[in-house]
Amino acid sequence: MNNPSSVHDQVEALTDRFPVQAVILAGGSGTRLWPLSREQFPKQLIGLLGQDSLLQATARRLVGLSASHPVVARSVVVCGEDHRFNVAEQMRQSNVEAQIILEPVGRNTAPALTLAALSLVAEGDDAIMVVMPADHAVRNEAAFRARVAEAVKYAGFDHIVTLGVVPTRAETGYGYLHVGAARDERNVHQLEGFVEKPSSELAQEYIESGQYLWNSGLFVLRASVWLRAIKQFEPLIHTACVDAFAGNEHDIDFLRVDEALFNVCPSQSIDYAVMERVTKPGSEFVASVVPLEVGWSDIGAWDAVWEALPKDATGNVTCGQVMLEGASNTFAHSEGRLVACVGTDDLIVVETPDAILVAKHSAAQNVKAIVARIKSDHRTEANIHRKVYRPWGYYDSIDAGKGFHVKRIVVNPGARLSLQMHHHRSEHWIVVRGTAWVTRGEETFLLPENESTYIALGQIHRLENPGKVPLEIIEVQSGNYLGEDDIVRLEDNYGRS
Repeated sequence: MNNPSSVHDQVEALTDRFPVQAVILAGGSGTRLWPLSREQFPKQLIGLLGQDSLLQATARRLVGLSASHPVVARSVVVCGEDHRFNVAEQMRQSNVEAQIILEPVGRNTAPALTLAALSLVAEGDDAIMVVMPADHAVRNEAAFRARVAEAVKYAGFDHIVTLGVVPTRAETGYGYLHVGAARDERNVHQLEGFVEKPSSELAQEYIESGQYLWNSGLFVLRASVWLRAIKQFEPLIHTACVDAFAGNEHDIDFLRVDEALFNVCPSQSIDYAVMERVTKPGSEFVASVVPLEVGWSDIGAWDAVWEALPKDATGNVTCGQVMLEGASNTFAHSEGRLVACVGTDDLIVVETPDAILVAKHSAAQNVKAIVARIKSDHRTEANIHRKVYRPWGYYDSIDAGKGFHVKRIVVNPGARLSLQMHHHRSEHWIVVRGTAWVTRGEETFLLPENESTYIALGQIHRLENPGKVPLEIIEVQSGNYLGEDDIVRLEDNYGRS
């Protein structure tokens, strides 16, 4: 297989035996992008670079891949239990059909990809998987699809293909791919090996050699090839995933695997589990790499967001209500309040309703240390926003103090909350927009605008929106304990216990 033209002829001669399947890995919490990214609403669900979230942009990225390699309309998305409703809603808004596989607990990317491959093989499709993390950005999507199309041809020939980003600087925050001889005139190469994040001196040597690419974490390979590789190199991961998947069940939009069996699965990345091993001498697998020059970024920290967005003449990026005076190289993001930056340089400022981040660009990677301290102090700002999304809509915590909590609750048209009760609190509801259908004990009734009702402690109740416009209420809770875990659900449309 060393003759480039011969290999190219064989690859071109392949028929379309395998469908092409987008596999989106949407786990992770993105702590370096706090305070916007939080455990309950991580970076892949946020519109950091525009109206679309990073997940939505990823879901649309393969549309129109090529006429000869049509992509299966339904994407496979692997995400955590806590994010399932947000993921499902964002895919729906994107008009992308999705098979959403839920990880009971995070076990890194190798088990996540194994679950995706098992789901495809179970459906009888030994698909060519285009594996994409949900938190990447690509400026030139047409060029991206062209390079993926090249990778797909070799994946159909049983190659394990990774896409490597042509480096623009001696970056120490990425791993590198060692590029070997060309496989054909279209710049597909042998993959010689993976290299861990290097020192600045070694990174500079890699750049000057012209033989190294950044490791993007993007892969193209057949489902059966991945399963064969993970079984050979990480049999414990393979066994745990196979056993957990065997007990899978469908729940609304989601595919659930057996939690107890998946919990024993080792945690490992795709790189460590398989990719570093397939390039070793004697490997039965063939590894290839396709270079990418598409304006790629992994959006790992705030300096990457600043770099990816258009800037003014002095290098500033602003989002929301921001005023600058004499500022340069400043990233300022406001979620609501006016943010004013005077004479700032090389600074990141991010405002949310309950937290503000101020950091130098050079310290952007250290934001995760602050998040760790917030968690150790048992504060909620690391986990949830003031506005919390639910499958029926959202609530915004307006104010709280000893013995009370005030929320603004918005219920989508046709949606309803669970039938529930509380052991420790009572609630007052005031309708400010729309009409509510209220269940309170044994009675049900309509509650129009400017009307209110009282839910006594221990009383069974439910809130529904029977109308065609969002229902908005103000809820005042009172009691000796007001935590979200004081909800006893008796009936729920969304499968929550």
